[in-house]
Amino acid sequence: TSLIGQFGENLAASFLIRRGYRLVSSNFKVPIGRNTRGATVTGEIDLIALDEDVLCFIEVKTRSSEDFASPLAAIDLRKQRQIIRTAKVYRKIFTITDIRFRYDGVSVILQENERPKIELFKNFWTEGKFKKKYWQDEIW
Repeated sequence: TSLIGQFGENLAASFLIRRGYRLVSSNFKVPIGRNTRGATVTGEIDLIALDEDVLCFIEVKTRSSEDFASPLAAIDLRKQRQIIRTAKVYRKIFTITDIRFRYDGVSVILQENERPKIELFKNFWTEGKFKKKYWQDEIW
């Protein structure tokens, strides 16, 4: 993680704690499989926290301006899938089976001479769109 990224994650963690989240882990890293070339792929989750009784896997994106796109535009489908796989491994390691969970995004924008702008997007994505879809083809 870059210096600006680490700074943004620290700001996001403080922001979430002020909103009642209880921080469980930061920068959780674990091997989640292999890529097509057989190299180990490591998944990472920026922050893991409890929002009341919901376990939140939180991706933090920090930018030094919002001139081009929201920082959250960087949480693309590939990144979402990687976080989902990492969260599954996390839940398996800690045998977490009976707790609700969700995926949140936090955008942090750091502009010179301004207070950081931090926004929380609860339930920014879900696993639903990654589930394999099965359907019956009707033959006419």
